[in-house]
Amino acid sequence: MTYKINDELIEKIHDSSDLVDIVSRYVRLKKTGGNYVGLCPFHSEKTPSFTVSESKQLFHCFGCGEGGDLINFVMKIENLSFIDAVKFLADLQGIPLEENKIDYKLKLEKDILYAINKDAARFYYYNLNNNKRPLRYLQNRNIDKNIINKFGLGYAPDRWESVNNYLIEKGYKEVDIEKAGLIGRRKDNTGYYDRFRNRIIFPIIDFKGRVIGFGGRVLDNSMPKYLNSRDTLIFSKGNNLYGLNLIKKHSDDEKLILVEGYMDVISLYKNGINYAVASLGTAFTHNQAKLLKRYKREIYICYDSDRAGISATIKALNILGKEGIEPKIIVLPIGQDPDDFINENGLEEFNNLIDRALNHIDYKIFINKQKYNLNNTEDKIKFTKEISKILRDLKSPIEKEVYIDKVSRETGVSKEAIQKEVSGRDYKGNTSFYKDKYINGRNRYNKNKIMPIKTVLEPAHLTAEKTLIRLMIKNKEYYNVIRSYLGREDFLNYEHNILANIIFKEYETNSDLTELAPKLIIDKLGKEENLDYNLIYEIMDIDVDFLPDNKHKLIEDLIKRIEYSKLEMTRKEILKEIQEIESKKRKDEGDVEKFKSLCLELTKLDKKLKSHI
Repeated sequence: MTYKINDELIEKIHDSSDLVDIVSRYVRLKKTGGNYVGLCPFHSEKTPSFTVSESKQLFHCFGCGEGGDLINFVMKIENLSFIDAVKFLADLQGIPLEENKIDYKLKLEKDILYAINKDAARFYYYNLNNNKRPLRYLQNRNIDKNIINKFGLGYAPDRWESVNNYLIEKGYKEVDIEKAGLIGRRKDNTGYYDRFRNRIIFPIIDFKGRVIGFGGRVLDNSMPKYLNSRDTLIFSKGNNLYGLNLIKKHSDDEKLILVEGYMDVISLYKNGINYAVASLGTAFTHNQAKLLKRYKREIYICYDSDRAGISATIKALNILGKEGIEPKIIVLPIGQDPDDFINENGLEEFNNLIDRALNHIDYKIFINKQKYNLNNTEDKIKFTKEISKILRDLKSPIEKEVYIDKVSRETGVSKEAIQKEVSGRDYKGNTSFYKDKYINGRNRYNKNKIMPIKTVLEPAHLTAEKTLIRLMIKNKEYYNVIRSYLGREDFLNYEHNILANIIFKEYETNSDLTELAPKLIIDKLGKEENLDYNLIYEIMDIDVDFLPDNKHKLIEDLIKRIEYSKLEMTRKEILKEIQEIESKKRKDEGDVEKFKSLCLELTKLDKKLKSHI
C-alpha cells in the first residue's frame, strides 16, 4: 500500500516533533548556550563536534560534515529511505498515514489563501508607509521604521472595500477573499465589506514565513480595540502564537515570555527582549502550550496586572502544568502591561522583574495576599484556608513543609493547624470530607427547585447551558429570548449560575453589554471562590459566528434540552423516593398516601417527557 507523503504531512511531523528529543534517543546531549552538543553518532570521535540547534531544528557535525533536519537525521541513523523515515516519524508521533490520494483541490485552496494573505499584507504595508496618521500613531508608541519592517506592520484604510478591490484587481475571487477572512458578506447580500478598516495591521506569520492571518488595532478608543482573523483553512487562533517566527530566527536566549498582546511582543522586542510571544485574540490553549514545550526553554508568563490578567494567568498556569511545564510569573505594577512598563522603565528594570519572577505557588500566595487583609482575623482565616487548598495539591512533602512554614510566619497561624488544614484533618485527627465544590453546603441548590449539579448533569445539558450563556453575552436580542424562558435558577452548573446572575444583572441595569463583555464579566467575578476558570474561559472562547445560522431555532432547541434534562432529574428523584418507600418493611398510612402521590406525579412526568421528545 502506498501512502500520501506530501508537504502537509511533512509539516505535521515537523510541528509535532522536536529534534532534540529525537536525537537524545541516540546521543547523549549537553546544553551549551542556545544549542546542544554531543559525540557524533555518524563517525568515531572523542571530542564532541555534533551540534543540534533547538531554535532552528537542525543538526550539524563539524567533524564529518553530516547535517540536516529531523528527517535527514532519522534517514541516516536508522539507515532508511526518505519515505520510510517519514513513516517512522509519523508512527512515532501518532500521525495517521493516509492512502496516496492527494487532495489537490484542498492543497490548491490553501495555496490561494496563502497568496491572498501575502498580497493583502503588502497592501496594508504600502498603505501604512503612505499615510501620516497611522505612522504618527506608531511613532507616538516609539515604533520606528526598523520595527515596522521587522514585523511587517500595515494599515487598513478607513474605507469599506479597499483591500477587497485591490485583491480583485490582482485576480482573486471574492469567494476566496472571504475564505481568507479579509472580507464579510453584507447582511442584505448586496456585496462584501472589508473586515479590517482604519486599523493598524499585525500580520500573523508562521515559522515558515507564511502570512496566515491578521490582527488589527484601532487608532483611537473605539471598540472593539482589537479585531482578529477568524479561523480559516490555514489559520487557527488556538494553534499559533504571535512572534513565534521571530523566535526561531533571532533568539538564542534560554527564556521565553508569554504575553497577551501584539504590542507587548513588539515593545519588548524593540527594547531588547526578542523572546516574547502572544496568544492570538483568544485565551491560552493546550495546543499553544505544546508549541512552547517544543522550545525547551524556561517559560515566563507576563500578563496585565488587572483582574482579567490575573485570571488569565491562573488559567495559563493550569494549562502549562498539564503539559509538564512549570513557568514563572513576572509580576507587573498594578495598572500596567508589559508594553507600558518597558517603555516607561527600560530594559534593566524589566530584567529586574524577570529576576524576581515567582513560581506558581508563590504567585498564588501573592494574589491571595492582594485579596485578603491579613490584619483582619476573618480575612486571615480565609487566606490560610485558600492557601491550604493550593498546598494540598503539592506532591512533594518537603515543598509542602517549606510553604506551610512560610504561611505560618506570615499569618501567625501555627504550623500544626495549617498542616491539619492542608492534609484535610480536623483538630480531633479525623479526616474531613472535602466535598466536591458542586455539591458542598455553600453551593448546594434548593432541592425543591433543582437537583444537585455537575455529577448528575449530562454533557448535552452542560453544553446547552454553556452555549446559552455565550449567546446572552453576545447579543441582547438573544438574551431577551432566553430570559423569557429561563431564570437565573435554571442554570444548574455552579459557574454557569454565577455567570447568569452577572449577565442578568448587567442587562437589567444597562441597556446593553459591549464588545468588552467577556473582560467585563471576568472582572465582575471578583472574589468568587472555587471557580473553574478553565470552564469560564471555555465559554468565552465559543465562537458564536460558527454556531448554526438560525440562532433562534438553536436557542429553542437548547432550552428544550435543559427543560428535558430537568424533568429527567426530577423523575430520578421521584423514583428514588418510591424505592425508599417500597424498601420499608412496615408502611404506615402516610407512606401509602405518599406512594400513590409519587406514582401519580411520575405518570404526569412521563407524559411531559414524551411531549419534549
